Amino acid sequence: MNSECKKSVAVWQPYFRGGGAEAVSLWILQALSQKYNLTLYTLSEVDFFKLDAMYNTKLAEENIKVIANLPKKLESFGYLLMAASKPFRSAFMYWTIKRFKQDASQYDAVFSAFNAIDMGRPGIQYLHWIRVVENNTPNAKPWLKKLMQWVDFSYERLEKNYSVANSSYTADNAKKCYGIESNVVFPPVTTTIDSLPWPKKKNAFLCSGRIVAAKQTHRVISILKKVRDRGFDIQLHITGGGAGNGMYPEKYLKEVKTLVEENPEWIYLHQDLPYQEYLKILSECRYGIHYKPEPFGISVAEMLKAGMIPFVRPKGGQMEIVGAENPEILFDDEADAVEKISHVLSEPDLQVRLLSSLEQRKDLFSTETFMKEIQAVVDHHFSTL
Repeated sequence: MNSECKKSVAVWQPYFRGGGAEAVSLWILQALSQKYNLTLYTLSEVDFFKLDAMYNTKLAEENIKVIANLPKKLESFGYLLMAASKPFRSAFMYWTIKRFKQDASQYDAVFSAFNAIDMGRPGIQYLHWIRVVENNTPNAKPWLKKLMQWVDFSYERLEKNYSVANSSYTADNAKKCYGIESNVVFPPVTTTIDSLPWPKKKNAFLCSGRIVAAKQTHRVISILKKVRDRGFDIQLHITGGGAGNGMYPEKYLKEVKTLVEENPEWIYLHQDLPYQEYLKILSECRYGIHYKPEPFGISVAEMLKAGMIPFVRPKGGQMEIVGAENPEILFDDEADAVEKISHVLSEPDLQVRLLSSLEQRKDLFSTETFMKEIQAVVDHHFSTL
């Protein structure tokens, strides 16, 4: 279709500094670039070649206009401020919202790839969780209330958006928080994982995601150390970005690096891997572990697609990935994790049963399914205008 005949869509994603929400936003762009003229509103310039290598997208090949608030020469300084201060991080985010709202009327449709916001007009919003950008509760910080006033943030306009949630768990919480209904579209997982057969996989665990305090990476190390103390010869591969991306405090990353250095014979740290190298590690590990309950948990879905047995908490969106019918891989706390993991490692027949059960869930998560569903969402939105 001639680009002059295509409808225009503006997508808001505040910044690109790592994480599952970023991956979703990139695949939203990939889906919409096939049908619409796209403009991306964000904080700083975007290196699509680098992001394509990390997330297996092909956005560098598309003609996506990028409108960035922060000049290139101030980018590093801006992200240092954001890493040091949550108020600064929110201020930069609201700055991009203000610009996005000012221009919203120029486009045929507007799309927030990063949670619920007021876009100045009814649009589409993808919910990774609730109250990520805003908060109108009595305990909201005064500086956040001032930022919301600065951009004339309206909950009435937010509630008129068409909402898409990353899981039923998030949709239920959005209903309680905003009083809105949401269509569930699971985040995408690449379909090009060339997983090794189970007998050829390493007797190793993968812990994937940002290396920040909220992800509790140190607890994963503690759990698997106790499992090793029981005589199981296992390894741990930790992948993901941390403070090195200029967005998160360095203290926790340093603590995790110290734990890795103290256990070099079985823990391996891989930071900011190109996507293909990450896929190689995914294909080689037998097990995954994720401590934090997540609204969805893209890394857990990747583990499942790679033919792993992932161990997760029994609450949050990751339950919709592995299935409540597999209680052997759902743990309550560190002690329970040690018991559950030790049991699965010692029972080959149980491993076979779990792998069979998890295999049936793989088709729930694919880039093709995600793009078709996002395109259908936007088509539906246009049909209601």
